[in-house]
Amino acid sequence: MAAATGVVMLAAALAMLAPSTRALDRAEFPPGFLFGAATSAYQIEGAYLEDGKGLSNWDVFTHTHSGNIVDGRNGDVADDHYHRYMEDVEIMHSLGVNSYRFSISWARILPRGRLGGVNSAGIAFYDRLIVALLQKGIEPFVTLHHFDLPHELETRYGGWLGAGIREEFDHYADVCFRAFGDRVKFWITFNEPNMMTKLTYMLGMYPPNHCSPPFGNCNSGNSQREPYVAAHNIIMSHAAVVANYKKNYQAKQGGSIGIVISMKYYEPLTNTTVDILAARRALSFEIHWFLDPIFFGEYPKEMREMLSSDLPEFTLAEKILLENKVDFIGVNHYTAIYAKDCISSPCDLNTYEGNALVFATGQRDGVQIGKSTALVGFYDVPEGMEQIIKYVNQRYENAPIYVTENGYSQHNSNSMEDMINDVGRVNYLRGYLSSISSAVRRGANVRGYFVWSLMDNFEWVFGFTVRFGMYHVDFTTQERIPKMSAKWYRDFLMGSAPLGEVQTLRADS
Repeated sequence: MAAATGVVMLAAALAMLAPSTRALDRAEFPPGFLFGAATSAYQIEGAYLEDGKGLSNWDVFTHTHSGNIVDGRNGDVADDHYHRYMEDVEIMHSLGVNSYRFSISWARILPRGRLGGVNSAGIAFYDRLIVALLQKGIEPFVTLHHFDLPHELETRYGGWLGAGIREEFDHYADVCFRAFGDRVKFWITFNEPNMMTKLTYMLGMYPPNHCSPPFGNCNSGNSQREPYVAAHNIIMSHAAVVANYKKNYQAKQGGSIGIVISMKYYEPLTNTTVDILAARRALSFEIHWFLDPIFFGEYPKEMREMLSSDLPEFTLAEKILLENKVDFIGVNHYTAIYAKDCISSPCDLNTYEGNALVFATGQRDGVQIGKSTALVGFYDVPEGMEQIIKYVNQRYENAPIYVTENGYSQHNSNSMEDMINDVGRVNYLRGYLSSISSAVRRGANVRGYFVWSLMDNFEWVFGFTVRFGMYHVDFTTQERIPKMSAKWYRDFLMGSAPLGEVQTLRADS
């Protein structure tokens, strides 16, 4: 019901008055609303073998499969945040954010998983970071798993394909709750497990490169089955950690726990039944895949009908474990896109939406859905943010939402002026924040917003060729330089941001 109405609403929204034409004021957001920036451990920390840290899957992947990274580089140093965290906390403080979303490196805490013991130096690093944040009035918002895991668990269990990794993740989370839970009030179990499982086990882009035709050609893997096995283990790992936190830590530590899902908003390419159903399928294979089990104890019927025995069944014991509900949903939203049916007319399935038999496109009748960004398939469509928030609130019991990632990609340019003078990012952030403000005014249960990213970093398979940061990073000198977007965000947080769409600004203004 909510799915059917939500899917067709974006077309009307796109025709409405654009958010960039109205004023935007921080005072429009509720008291206690979190405004922050986000990063992840592998993308910024560096120090990949320092102070007892073990190798992660991404350490090994970038060294042994450098051809899979656009520029052939790795995160060995990245932003050197491990050594420069105090400088980065000062940057956050100067921005005026009241929260910071970061992830913990599992391999820095438990280099060999449960078998190797806790690395005290890793605990000490995150202790220092958390203390520094709190001293500046910045709330830590902590992700336990953001794509990286100890490489030894990849070899021991086959990563997320082996059920034994569930106990490993539960143990790792428990170590973190005990070490940091007295000060961390917001926990995320997994970042974008829906995207990660597709890129890892369906398309074979992420370590350990598993895929099979028609979704890709890898040395090993089964794209028809492995994504769903891995997802099932992740869902149950999440459920076990939530149950442990609620039973043993939440009352005395006073925190909350949730999960972050990657969410595009899918609009039917045409107003035909097949494309409307395609948009619904895309949402099922993107959002419902993980959130339906967490909220309703079952996979969505669209997936069950299409995948049959390739989609695992939940046992009675697993359903009981899933009854421990999350306290919030994290929404990572960057774009809206059109959905075209691939059942009635065959398409290339070697795409992100291919398992839903959907082809995603940014064009309708030769007109783009929004302005392009550096990443193919990612467009500036701010109205989609309000639609995805409404959709999630309606389907999932009005659960509190935090927009845990939203950001704009730039190409790495030889011109410093082009990279610093990021007008496109300013307009993007302004439009999406206006869309969130509109959703809040209409009663949406949204409680926070995090820009991706605080600073330029190692952007996974894109290496350093794409930049999302509000701060430019010279990866040779490690100098951090505020872009126009950092100044705009600071001004917004302090109540003095420009109201209209930005056309030209000087970076030194």
